[in-house]
Amino acid sequence: ADLEKSIGFYARYCSMEIVMEHGEGDKRVVWLASPGAGDRFVLVLLGGGVVRDQAEGDMTHYGFGVATREEVDRIAALAKQDGCLHWVPRDYAPPTGYLCGVKDPTGYIVEFSYGQPLGPHAE
Repeated sequence: ADLEKSIGFYARYCSMEIVMEHGEGDKRVVWLASPGAGDRFVLVLLGGGVVRDQAEGDMTHYGFGVATREEVDRIAALAKQDGCLHWVPRDYAPPTGYLCGVKDPTGYIVEFSYGQPLGPHAE
């Protein structure tokens, strides 16, 4: 809904940066990627649209693996401070692991997890 707020959110919480953009005004399109990963995964953002109203029990989300449990806790504390914490950190049975959920400016839920068989801690 607000492209600049979304760019700021994904930079702050996911360390993503703009790797490509085109268009301008309400036709601006931005590609975000983690440093060094622009050739493997991008998140494409477009301005406009509606804010999502996702219920607490709706588990639809994007997921990012992090290197430590402490990183999950750090992100959750930041999100609580910013008023966008959606799921408090908690442990789940394998393969889910330890996670929290944060709501982005458009209402999408972003999960940060440790202990899943993916992400920077996986073999």
